[in-house]
Amino acid sequence: MTEIAIEKRLGSFALDVKLEAPESGITALFGRSGVGKTSVINALAGLMRPDRGRIVVGGVTLFDGERGINLPPEKRRLGYVFQESRLFPHYSVRGNLLYGAKNDGTGPGFDAVVDLLGIKDLLGRRPADLSGGEKQRVAIGRALLASPRLLLMDEPLASLDAARKNEIVPFIERLRDELKLPIFYVSHEMEEIIRLADLLVLLDAGKVAASGTVEALTSRLDLWPLTGRYEAGAVIRTVLRGHDTSFGLSELAFPGGRLRVTRLALPLGTPIRVRIRARDVVLATEKPAHLSIRNAFAGKVIELAPPRGAQVDLKLDIGSTQEPVMLWARITERACQELQLAPGMPIFALVKSVALDHHSYGRYDSGEAETA
Repeated sequence: MTEIAIEKRLGSFALDVKLEAPESGITALFGRSGVGKTSVINALAGLMRPDRGRIVVGGVTLFDGERGINLPPEKRRLGYVFQESRLFPHYSVRGNLLYGAKNDGTGPGFDAVVDLLGIKDLLGRRPADLSGGEKQRVAIGRALLASPRLLLMDEPLASLDAARKNEIVPFIERLRDELKLPIFYVSHEMEEIIRLADLLVLLDAGKVAASGTVEALTSRLDLWPLTGRYEAGAVIRTVLRGHDTSFGLSELAFPGGRLRVTRLALPLGTPIRVRIRARDVVLATEKPAHLSIRNAFAGKVIELAPPRGAQVDLKLDIGSTQEPVMLWARITERACQELQLAPGMPIFALVKSVALDHHSYGRYDSGEAETA
């Protein structure tokens, strides 16, 4: 368990953060620029001293203002991956990896890290000869070889283009799934959070606004100013239950139905989170027929948000009696009035399979505890 309770005055900005994170998985710090995300992990790393408070990682106290404890960065055993790779230009990839490596048997060995990150063919190159994605993989490997008890990642994909981001994300997923290493991950991109996060911590004005599962927080209307209203939607948990090879489709099961999506190259039984944007949901008051849309789920209206402009957001439940599954739909106010939609009204929610792309999916631990 990682425990943080710190305060720090930075000019006119006041950081006052209290949170707990599990001993494995990815804790995502999410929020707009300037809300204190990087300050939190700099305090964890020992690069910024809080004015007061306490930081404990895995039972080891890194900082305690009252007791006068403030371990220096090199004593904290934390790995740090920055937005820029910060590799030594005069060292080869092998040299960069071995710089600061610890052979104490507490972390993965050199060969295991090289294999995990797929960088065996890069070992003899210099950083100048690497792509942005390759540099970040080497930077991650260097951090891992320091045998950290916790890995800090400060917007590691921010400087990469879309193709390089897609290259790196699967490797970060492998770190989470195979090494079981706790990771603090800073980002202001919800797509990254959906794919990677186990625990989502929303920061606003130097404080924790909310923390919990991605599913729980993205379904809350009051948090949309922080999670992003334009791309508003819901995240649901599913399990990959079938493949339709004839038509290139896969079926994702959730309490209440099955979601048909373009084929996923994953084994059956894989737990998958799916983000369904509110603007991609169509509503019908009667069971639809003769439509190209393959996903139609019976449910009911739970909540109507106040209209904004010509649009209205509706919260729906498309789950089973025993287990609700929340979905959001965004329609025009005129359509809402003409359909006479109101809380408690039965509805059919339609989702196009092609509306869900690779940015919509993220794997999760099926044994993951709810914290929201």
